[in-house]
Amino acid sequence: MWARGEWPGWAGIPHKTLWFLLLSGLATGLSWLCYFRALQLGPASLVAPIDKSGLVLILIFSTVFLGEPFTWQAVLGTSLMVSGTLILLR
Repeated sequence: MWARGEWPGWAGIPHKTLWFLLLSGLATGLSWLCYFRALQLGPASLVAPIDKSGLVLILIFSTVFLGEPFTWQAVLGTSLMVSGTLILLR
């Protein structure tokens, strides 16, 4: 937005949006700290696939909370990624 000259400045962003950005940043930081701690405690070949299994939750939450369509392409893509995750776990 800044490069195209559309940046409204910090004052132009609603307070609710700023709070969600702040909370999102905190949640992301905590998530990475937990991920790195898990990597210290277990092998990456087991930790990473478990981390990636959150794709199923993304599919469900995007449909339920964001109203995104629950298409066969989304289900197939998620299924393929989960299958790959399960293969890595073995």
